[in-house]
Amino acid sequence: MTTLALDKVHSTLDFQIKHMMVSKAKGSFTNFDVDFKGDIEDLQNASITVTIPVTSIETGNEDRDNHLRTGDFFDAENHPNLVFDSKQIEKVSDDEYKVTGDFTIKGVTNEETFTVEYNGTSKSPMDGSIVAGFDVEGKINREAYGVSFNAPLETGGVLLGRDVKFTGNFEFTVD
Repeated sequence: MTTLALDKVHSTLDFQIKHMMVSKAKGSFTNFDVDFKGDIEDLQNASITVTIPVTSIETGNEDRDNHLRTGDFFDAENHPNLVFDSKQIEKVSDDEYKVTGDFTIKGVTNEETFTVEYNGTSKSPMDGSIVAGFDVEGKINREAYGVSFNAPLETGGVLLGRDVKFTGNFEFTVD
């Protein structure tokens, strides 16, 4: 079994959503944990849990960040974390996997599938440790989680899109 320790300095978790029907609003979660149990040489038998504190959301606009933490969106006071627990990992190619699991947002759990690319391992020139890298992407329907705040636009359509796209780049130290 491989023990992976998340290197938060070299990892990111970003999201984007359609805004005003013509552009995208983007942001990041600045704090998150990834608990990996298994063998990086055989991800199909691994177990992955991702925990994301809602309070770590950052969009570059403090008022928007504070609004996202309210009951209109994530309700951080009553539901402090978004959590993804893997249930099945399917190998698609030598370095690509489909990871399916339960994603819980605002107390609602739905099954979601994310694409994971395994970038391999490398030896760090700084301390000689072995590092592993993964890229993750996927899309969810926020309304399926009760995150349905919106406003109609005078020109038609709505303020916010339904789909939220996630991208993550994760680096781990391998023990």
